[in-house]
Amino acid sequence: MQVEIPNFIKVFIAKEFWTFAKTMPQIPHWYVVRGNCDDETFAKFVSFIYSNGQVRAWHDREFTYLDIDNFTYWTMGNPIDETTIINRAKIDKSPHLPT
Repeated sequence: MQVEIPNFIKVFIAKEFWTFAKTMPQIPHWYVVRGNCDDETFAKFVSFIYSNGQVRAWHDREFTYLDIDNFTYWTMGNPIDETTIINRAKIDKSPHLPT
């Protein structure tokens, strides 16, 4: 089932600076840091991921992923008030991403 993505998330995705995770080039992805963006919008995006995403296994862990357009978004699974990073990676059937 396709989830309707609220406009505030589309704006957040478009306006935030997504940093390439250069320490993990073998698993190409980008991230935003909570302290570098609007805290309320960040928290609402994390809540939306948790409420509307799909739990998928990655190695020996499970994370909640939300697919939007050509990217999948996830956090490290901490409670919303403790979450400091939202990650994203291109959806390309990479063996490094969950399926």
